[in-house]
Amino acid sequence: MRPDDRHYLPSHEWVKTDGETVVFGITDFAVEELSHGNEDDLVYCDLPEPGRKLTQGETFGEIESVKAVADLNSPVAGEVVEVNKVIEDHLQVLAKDPWDKGWLIRVKPDDTSMSHLLNAEGYDASVGEADE
Repeated sequence: MRPDDRHYLPSHEWVKTDGETVVFGITDFAVEELSHGNEDDLVYCDLPEPGRKLTQGETFGEIESVKAVADLNSPVAGEVVEVNKVIEDHLQVLAKDPWDKGWLIRVKPDDTSMSHLLNAEGYDASVGEADE
C-alpha cells in the first residue's frame, strides 16, 4: 500500500499537505511505468517556475523516459512556491525515492479540500494493487 499521509490522482500524481503548502509528486507506479525498473530510462523533467498559478487538473509539466512522455497534472489549484531543482538534473533521485526526496513542486493551495482525490487504498485499487 502507498503512503496514507497523502492523496492521489488516477493519473498517478500525489499531493501531501505540509503546513500551509502542499507538495506534489508522482507515485512509484508512475516511475515504474516510465522506467520499467531502470532508473536511467528517465531522461527529462519539465517543471513550472515559482509564481505560476495552477488550476486543478491542469497539466503543469511533463516527465520523459526513453520510451514515453507523461503529463504531470495538478491535484489542486494554487500558486507554485518552490520547485525541486534537483529533479530536473538528477532524475535518479525521483526513480529511487518518489515519496520523499523525489517530490516535484510545492504549492500554496487556493483550497485545502482534497475530497475529490483518492486515498491510498483507493489509489491502490485503481492500479489493481489492493491488498487482499
